[in-house]
Amino acid sequence: MAYEFKLPDLGEGLAEGEVARWLVAEGDEVAEDAPLVEIQTDKTTVEIPSPAAGVVSKIFVGEGEVVPVGTVLVLIGADADSTRPPSDAGGRVQATPLVRRVAQELGVDLAGVTPTGAGGRITEADVRAAAGGAESGGRREPLRGVRRLIAEHLTRAHREIPAVTFVEECDFTGVDLELLLPLVLRATAESLREFPELNARLEGDEIVYLDRYDLGVAVQTDQGLVVPVVRACDARPLGELRAAVDRLAEQARSGTLPPEDLRGSTFTVTSAGKLGGLLVTPLINHPEVGILGVHRIAQRPAVRDGEVVVRSLGNVSVTFDHRVVDGARAAAFTLAVIGRLERPV
Repeated sequence: MAYEFKLPDLGEGLAEGEVARWLVAEGDEVAEDAPLVEIQTDKTTVEIPSPAAGVVSKIFVGEGEVVPVGTVLVLIGADADSTRPPSDAGGRVQATPLVRRVAQELGVDLAGVTPTGAGGRITEADVRAAAGGAESGGRREPLRGVRRLIAEHLTRAHREIPAVTFVEECDFTGVDLELLLPLVLRATAESLREFPELNARLEGDEIVYLDRYDLGVAVQTDQGLVVPVVRACDARPLGELRAAVDRLAEQARSGTLPPEDLRGSTFTVTSAGKLGGLLVTPLINHPEVGILGVHRIAQRPAVRDGEVVVRSLGNVSVTFDHRVVDGARAAAFTLAVIGRLERPV
């Protein structure tokens, strides 16, 4: 009996997913519940088991292709020549919405493009080659996986959000830098209580004020930037916050973060340590309305009580959505965070 496996609804309102990696090949025997495919969403990579046992007859969607929920990915347990996915009924061109958009932008008629993707699908590379883009020289690498998601996410944030960045210097001399990130998370959560418009999101013509303080922490991995979520940063002691940060960072770098640890952040904190530079302007993690950045901390001369002394100084920035947050309030929030960091309890 043949089984057409379709891209399932993975929750969180996701409408599409990318086939990151097939764990089987055509002709393989697969058992029910055995690993079948890895799907990359805008949150994480999910390993999906086979819904049935049988021979993998035909793979219709190749690695790196983005398809909407409900698309037939693979046929299990039937003659590959006897069945085609519904999306190919009537001989229509097979291409994802992203590929169709690229074709429209480049003025390429998909009907005249020779497909090279799995199952006769047209890939973005096929479209660009048809448009003459492949003749520009240089090495080409498909934008896929986490890098594609970062590009789409940040492009949306840049286009939709009128962002402004406020920066102030912070004296970290009294801060235990081994506990820097947990201290920043606690100071940020406590300050968000005073400035609730920064712990909010804009939905249509309403501002939704959130009553929880689940902060995203930007983590750089070999695959790109991911933002796991530390829950209840306003209520947990420093030891718990440090353990949570260490666990999430380790799982992020090993690619083992469960999907629930990437969902539901209310505000984001980013700190690049020695690579942070004197100042960067972090982009807001949509649909949030603000992001706090801690930049490079180093010993510098400072004036205290009329004397020049050496202090550990660094900049703290807050980038905010000006539709929701006024500049004076964002500045006051930043100063509240700095005040808590300079006088840690």
